[in-house]
Amino acid sequence: MKLSIPFLSFKKENKYNMKSYLVVGLGNIGSKFEKTRHNIGFDIVEYIAKQKKISFEMLRYGELCSFNLKGKSCYILKPNTFMNLSGKSVLFWIKKKKIPLNNVLIITDDIHLEFGVLRIRKSGSSGGHNGIKDIIDKLNTEKFPRMRFGIGANYKKGEKVDYVLDKWNKKESNIISRAIEKSAEAILYFLENGVEKSMNHFNGNALR
Repeated sequence: MKLSIPFLSFKKENKYNMKSYLVVGLGNIGSKFEKTRHNIGFDIVEYIAKQKKISFEMLRYGELCSFNLKGKSCYILKPNTFMNLSGKSVLFWIKKKKIPLNNVLIITDDIHLEFGVLRIRKSGSSGGHNGIKDIIDKLNTEKFPRMRFGIGANYKKGEKVDYVLDKWNKKESNIISRAIEKSAEAILYFLENGVEKSMNHFNGNALR
């Protein structure tokens, strides 16, 4: 039986921390996964932390850092539960900080989008992504914002796992820094303006 998140049932909005936001970059921990396609979520949030000159702290179920943006408390999370169990970490920190789901943004890779294309959505299915699937399962809802970063699907049948866990090819490496920078810009825009305006402003190519 799935259990709903306790604080989501609160009747009064003041039970939420309406000025707190949680950005979650999905990835796998360990040096062998660094700079791989599947870890783009980690790379993007690490870029934001570097730009804000803040450091991640190893805490329960993940690494966390935070900064203030126009009166808002913005938390950045890198789950350490491995990709397929990301929901455990996300659920814990949403509950601990009492963050409304509209103020959560999950960052993940997507083989269904061409390389460098961003797509922001306020809800939806997992699209076959195991990290998103586990988050949906743990939160018992599909209604949370997510930003997908296209990694393409340039692999042969039976080679999907090797492809997503591989590092960027030479062509991708030449432009990945700009794509990460644009993605970080989209996240900061979300924190200031919300998901609807972010969808209208950024859905399309990350490099434009």
